[in-house]
Amino acid sequence: MTRAPADTRPPLPLHERLVKYLGLALMIVGGLFPLAWILLTSLKDEGELQKFPVQYLPATPDWGNYARVFSEQPFARFFLNSLIVSGVSTVLCVVVAALAAYALSRLRVRYRGLLTVLVVVFSMFPVVSLLVPLFRIMRGVDLLNSYPALILPYTALSLPVAILTLIAFFSSIPRDLESAAMVDGCSRVGALWRVVVPLSTPGMVTAALLVFVNSWNEFLLALSFNTARDMRTVAVGVTLYQGEFSFPWPLISAAIVVGVVPIVALIVFFQRRFVAGLTAGGVKA
Repeated sequence: MTRAPADTRPPLPLHERLVKYLGLALMIVGGLFPLAWILLTSLKDEGELQKFPVQYLPATPDWGNYARVFSEQPFARFFLNSLIVSGVSTVLCVVVAALAAYALSRLRVRYRGLLTVLVVVFSMFPVVSLLVPLFRIMRGVDLLNSYPALILPYTALSLPVAILTLIAFFSSIPRDLESAAMVDGCSRVGALWRVVVPLSTPGMVTAALLVFVNSWNEFLLALSFNTARDMRTVAVGVTLYQGEFSFPWPLISAAIVVGVVPIVALIVFFQRRFVAGLTAGGVKA
């Protein structure tokens, strides 16, 4: 078994290490503080939020806010709607993106460079500029207040990012592996799913997580296309707890915490593959 070569780089000077650690600490605090603040707010009551100076920790955690999240609104239904929409969008997008990325990275496609540039251009369109035409299309085909009304746009809007992510991985895999698979009887598509995709697992996980998170957090299309109460998603359902003249921040914060749980769970569970997908594109021997 061959050992990895030892790192022979000289250690950084003390002041450079301090700057590096300080920067890392600021990034961690900046990233975790909003989530921690929302979590603490969800355990307070309205009176504690009005106190001055600010009371950071709740005197007595009020877990009843989480029960009210599900009793005052059909939040379980919102949660299920988001799972269905985001899950189906992710599967469809990754499958289509894998086929498109494989064609752009492996096959002799005319104007391949131009097509790749167009993929990048399409990824830059803001959602708000597509809202009206997409709404008219969904209304014309009678898909408003249905799961496909969100699944189809989410899949299409996430495709550019997924395609660009997978192109980098597919391009790094030796073509000889596919040739060997096809000699053994695999078709071109079979070689893709049995050889290329398994070797690109970090890229597939990265693309899937990006699509899922974007679909889960999307607000504008979900607010406009699915106006029926039972078809709301988590992103829209959180806003339904506020009244005309009141903002029950502990209740809203509790709903936000419940809505963030799937994202945090996925990131933690797929952390290694996700980081590998963002930082690498090679094949492990």
